[in-house]
Amino acid sequence: MFANVLIVCHANVCRSPAAEMLFKAKQRAAAQAGRATAPIAFHSAGLRAMNGHAMDPVMQRLLAEQGVASGIHYSRRLDRTLVRAADLVLVTERAQVSDVEALDPASRGKVYPLGKWEDDSDVADPHGGEETAYRESLVLIEHLVMGWLKKIC
Repeated sequence: MFANVLIVCHANVCRSPAAEMLFKAKQRAAAQAGRATAPIAFHSAGLRAMNGHAMDPVMQRLLAEQGVASGIHYSRRLDRTLVRAADLVLVTERAQVSDVEALDPASRGKVYPLGKWEDDSDVADPHGGEETAYRESLVLIEHLVMGWLKKIC
């Protein structure tokens, strides 16, 4: 059983907060539909994040278009304390698994790609790119989130 799930990307302003918000929204929807399971806390952080930056406005707008409230999000840099507090750590790129494990070697066995159930798919970082790249990433993130929810809920 997972009580605390951490989603990690590079800067914690686009992919990982989008996944965090989608996990939370899907969990709320399941609870409202009477399919509630034990609550899971979802959080996000970035391997190279600069603390205190707002979520990318394009991703925030695209989430809002889907009815997903992003609320107030401030980026935070991943540290050993966050990793140790998590029961499961999901990263947006396969290469980030080893980055997290290097930060905290005790995390081996609880760090997986968000795309684990889809041939270890990486989620491309759309930050600063065209809106179509954001849309493609968001569609993939939502698909991967749904796959994980089926496994952990």
